[in-house]
Amino acid sequence: MPRIGDTAPAFTAESTQGTVNFPADYVGSWVILFSHPADFTPVCTSEFMTFATMQEDFARYNTKLIGLSVDGLYSHIAWLRTIQEKMTYRDMKNVEVTFPLIDDVSMNVASKYGMIMPGEATTSAVRAVFVIDPAGLVRTILYYPLALGRNFDELLRIIKGLQTADEFDVALPADWRPGERAIVPPAGSCGVAKDRMSGEDTDVECVDWFFCTRDLPEETIEKALTER
Repeated sequence: MPRIGDTAPAFTAESTQGTVNFPADYVGSWVILFSHPADFTPVCTSEFMTFATMQEDFARYNTKLIGLSVDGLYSHIAWLRTIQEKMTYRDMKNVEVTFPLIDDVSMNVASKYGMIMPGEATTSAVRAVFVIDPAGLVRTILYYPLALGRNFDELLRIIKGLQTADEFDVALPADWRPGERAIVPPAGSCGVAKDRMSGEDTDVECVDWFFCTRDLPEETIEKALTER
């Protein structure tokens, strides 16, 4: 199983959108690679409808989606057609899934990414999420059990947060949302710490020398992340 900071394992696989060569097909993009337990299951159906509905939201931040389960290609196609033609969830209906859903009957990709957890299921992938940056590095890993659907607001917040941290050289506090204050790197010297605590650095507010924040308006973040 890859860890945060590792290079994401490469693979070639068939999908509902043709052959996927990862990461070669996704150079320069952020990627959310996620697994689901099985086609024609209710929690997975609600998740795929949500992913598809939010696809443009992720694309706004240069992020592409790749789904995976250990079902075959024909099962995937039939399930996605059923979603579009029959399924309604919340205010979503007639939802077309246009991102690739990988055929992984061999469990090759699932095994490379540690998506099979025998304590939960030996023949199904758990609800894993890997956020991979344009350099092909794993930046976030999430695992959900079979019975619990993912929090999609959090997935989008992760994308915005990682890109904000990279773009502005900041860290982000608990429950951060775009527009809230960001944490600046700790002072690297006594002199910098003194300047911060004395108020000489007017762009930074400090509670103590190690906990300092700066204003980072949402419009500044949006401009930086979406107009590149």
